[in-house]
Amino acid sequence: MNDLAINLLASLIAGVAVWAAQRLLRYRKAARRRAFFGLAPGKRALVVVGRHGAAPMSINKTDVAAVLELAVLAKGAGAEPDIALHTEVVEGVGDQAEFCVGGPTSNLRTAAHLRWLLPGVTQSSFDEDPDGLALTVGDRVYRRERGASEYVLVARMLAPGKRRPLFLVCGQTAITNHAAAKYLVDQQDTLHAQYGSLTSFCLVLRVVNRDAYGSDVVELVADVTEAATARPLAKPDPSIEAEPTA
Repeated sequence: MNDLAINLLASLIAGVAVWAAQRLLRYRKAARRRAFFGLAPGKRALVVVGRHGAAPMSINKTDVAAVLELAVLAKGAGAEPDIALHTEVVEGVGDQAEFCVGGPTSNLRTAAHLRWLLPGVTQSSFDEDPDGLALTVGDRVYRRERGASEYVLVARMLAPGKRRPLFLVCGQTAITNHAAAKYLVDQQDTLHAQYGSLTSFCLVLRVVNRDAYGSDVVELVADVTEAATARPLAKPDPSIEAEPTA
């Protein structure tokens, strides 16, 4: 009888220990997620989505999928996702976690953030480059190759003096935006291990063979943080003549 009681007690202790360990692991994972994304229980998480490239009054359904990935991420960390169109004026920057989906030609808020925090990044418009939609970072140009390679820039930036980060998803197509959103969700532990919760970063990803794999196959091309955050040198004004030397 005593042996049975001891065995039952040992099983109970082991069960409680496993339950406690699993609970601790879940708590630590949730804490890492909140720290990395700047999410807080009960606080807002702003998700700003851009317009459809071919239909300015609508949103691409694949961009909607990207927004859902990020909204579910925020909800899972206890935050309240607040979804806004890029034409809405949202006061305050860095007061809550923010995710911007879409490049500067489709998302006005992304364009503003790029000018302020990532001045080394530009993207050609559809009118300028309908086939390539070139993404330029510093002196590197990432040009879309239909059916083979498409690129997306994904960045986490901390505005000066602010506590909550801005996440920018700046892709050449809606497929690449969705791929980058999934990359953030899937690779959050790896990214946290590399960059922590307070370091800004800017990455270029390549989406491979979208016609076959959609947004599922993604490769990290480069960390372009240094080039993206550097301000381009001002070009000399040719109308101003140099003073003659003595």
